[in-house]
Amino acid sequence: MAFGARHSTRSVVAGLALAFAATNLLSVVAVSLKKAALPTRWIGIVGGLLFIGFALWTLRGEPEAGDSAGETVLVDGRSTLVTVSAAVFVAELGDKTMLATATLAANGNPVTTWAGATLGMTLAGALGVFFGRFLGAHLPERVTRIGAACLFAGFGAALVVMSVW
Repeated sequence: MAFGARHSTRSVVAGLALAFAATNLLSVVAVSLKKAALPTRWIGIVGGLLFIGFALWTLRGEPEAGDSAGETVLVDGRSTLVTVSAAVFVAELGDKTMLATATLAANGNPVTTWAGATLGMTLAGALGVFFGRFLGAHLPERVTRIGAACLFAGFGAALVVMSVW
């Protein structure tokens, strides 16, 4: 949101897309290399349990490692595209979204998982750029946190159930 408020929307969204494409590719490639050695069923179960853990973590209300990435100040001579891409890439490394992408790629087609995850995250980021400040000003943090926790728990439970059966 901070980048979008100060810089070209096109550059910020393009930077988000590049960063998400790179982190999702890293997730998909890593799990594809390990897929032969790891049983898909257990990857799904562990991934689902981790989603449920993320739900509990979200309810705690602690900030994520990448939450301060929007406060990065552009360095003279660097383009907005490069700065946004680098900041988001570093913020996303090891984040829940990388694990989610890896888990989904282990249970499905890695190429479509990469494409879908990249498109979805880019669209979500674009929504943040366009509407984040408006929504943030009108929705209480507690409602947002509880809603996100419910989604994580629901997806986690569904993943566990699908992996077991």
